Amino acid sequence: MLLCSVLIAICPDIRAALGSSGQNPAEGLHVPELEAGFHFLYQLKPAEAHNQFEAWQNSHPEDPLGSASEAAAYLFEECYRQGVLTSEFFLDDRRFLGKIPLKPDPHLRSEFFAADKQTQDLAQRRLKSNPDDPNALFAMSLSLGMQADYASLIDKHQLDSLKKIREADVYAKKLLVVAPGAADAYLGLGMANYFIGSLPGPKKFFLNFAGIHGDKKAGLQQIEITADHGDYLRPFAKILLALAALREKKTEVARTQLKELVAEFPENPLFASELAKLEISPPP
Repeated sequence: MLLCSVLIAICPDIRAALGSSGQNPAEGLHVPELEAGFHFLYQLKPAEAHNQFEAWQNSHPEDPLGSASEAAAYLFEECYRQGVLTSEFFLDDRRFLGKIPLKPDPHLRSEFFAADKQTQDLAQRRLKSNPDDPNALFAMSLSLGMQADYASLIDKHQLDSLKKIREADVYAKKLLVVAPGAADAYLGLGMANYFIGSLPGPKKFFLNFAGIHGDKKAGLQQIEITADHGDYLRPFAKILLALAALREKKTEVARTQLKELVAEFPENPLFASELAKLEISPPP
């Protein structure tokens, strides 16, 4: 219960910090080269995205943000390949909340966990010399959040996911103190928190009995922070908000998010396809 209330309470604090820090949220940990790589990724051009991330890593070998971006790219590719980022997946509880693990691509899985491990190794090395290093704190919160998402969405290991949420939350709160504009860090937390909070009653009962809690409202608030103020992960947060809105029967909210994504990334067929589903009038 303490974890749940902390997650709920921290969201308004983040919004207040973003609004009162005097800092443009995009300035926090903004790297134009990495932003260009993520733009390629959201246009469904993974090869170009990886080339961009690798080039930046070669010139900044000690910075964990490069490998964190690589890991995010592999996770996005796997989610796209599995259809996780579609309304068919999000609205089908057997697929979204079921216990049967998905069958990930072996190469994408291997590359994701390798990049994620490298991220944490580099980040911990920097944190030993400077516990307030914003890039290292951001990389750790992002890395652990992505591990939580992989555990819940792909492997269907909710307990492992919650453990990663707790670890990520520690780094996210530290990051908020030193870099209030780092809103991207809350996407992974929000995804995992929303997923656990969406589980049916019996599953949540046993998890609650074990002291494990998730909260849909807190998860959506965290995802909204990234969608409103994020940089690299802002489009990812917007598609998740759209899909979550469809689960909550808020079609207009979903339509607004998808229209903005289609306008920004016209070459991505996923965004256009999801918007088209909402534009088709239902049969009488």
